[in-house]
Amino acid sequence: MKEFIFFFSISIIAFSSCASTLIEHGRVVNERNCFSWVFSDYDLWRNQMEKKFRKKSKSEITVIRKLAWFDSNFGKEKYEKFKRDLDCSTFEYEVDSILVKGYVIKPKQAKKDLPVLVYNRGGNGNYGRVVLGSMMQNLFPIANEGFIIIGSQYRGTLTQSDTLDEFGGKDIEDVAALFDFIPSIKGADFNRVGMYGASRGGMQTHLVTKQVNNLKAIATIAGSTDLTKGLTYRPAMEKVYKKRIPNYQTNKQIELDKRSVLKWVDKLSSDIPILLLHGTNDKRVSVKHSKDFADALSKHNIPHKLILYANDNHGLVKNKDAANKEIVRWFKQHL
Repeated sequence: MKEFIFFFSISIIAFSSCASTLIEHGRVVNERNCFSWVFSDYDLWRNQMEKKFRKKSKSEITVIRKLAWFDSNFGKEKYEKFKRDLDCSTFEYEVDSILVKGYVIKPKQAKKDLPVLVYNRGGNGNYGRVVLGSMMQNLFPIANEGFIIIGSQYRGTLTQSDTLDEFGGKDIEDVAALFDFIPSIKGADFNRVGMYGASRGGMQTHLVTKQVNNLKAIATIAGSTDLTKGLTYRPAMEKVYKKRIPNYQTNKQIELDKRSVLKWVDKLSSDIPILLLHGTNDKRVSVKHSKDFADALSKHNIPHKLILYANDNHGLVKNKDAANKEIVRWFKQHL
């Protein structure tokens, strides 16, 4: 799927000049409608994708294959449904004198105040940024079940330089800042707030939980819980740590432990239940992360639920719908 990512990253930057106002807060600026510019019409979006595929592909067969992939993941019926049912906007906000990009998704026809989910994405730097395609797969189906979703791209993402991301360092403040905006979202219930994250976003979720006071429940998807042990499963991750984590060379163990919830599981609140989802064939973040974490949660009497998807990968592609339904059930039960 890497071959399709570049276009989506460029697209979200140019999400049009069509203004949208879902957050009435002085620190929120440049709010834009997600369903605008090339995304204002499905056929326009698909035609743009076809041009992109043809430019990069050497054969018609490859173009057909890529379009088939696009249609299976982002079909017109799905697009029209989400555009009809959801409001979505991107925005910018300042943290530490840095302009950070975020997004908010909200059902249109809500008759009462809705619970809010703070979503933490995976990846690092520009890799893994949240774009319309990933929203359609991972966020829109959950928001459409009666949740407002707000998230951060993390500092430096979707800019010419992505060197600001500290992989669980100061970027945690970018997520914590979102909690200031929730009361300014019309129709948001600030007393019912949950948080969830995927991959690196699982780490972010646990770190942010230490800073905020009003969380009712959390969930992680293929989350990393012990970065040191994780290097034995996937040594290549050290390249990311060396690039992203400040003072890594001189304070390696201290910095890894700071970001490893298993090292401070005894400090977690028993009032915040945790849902863990993981594929057993995950090559990026071993399923052992969630298994070991679940054992530690049991030892410390912290309520949780572990769901393993047999032979599924890091993105839970074989069980995407099932995983989304589990997340919806979890937060409807606890928020």
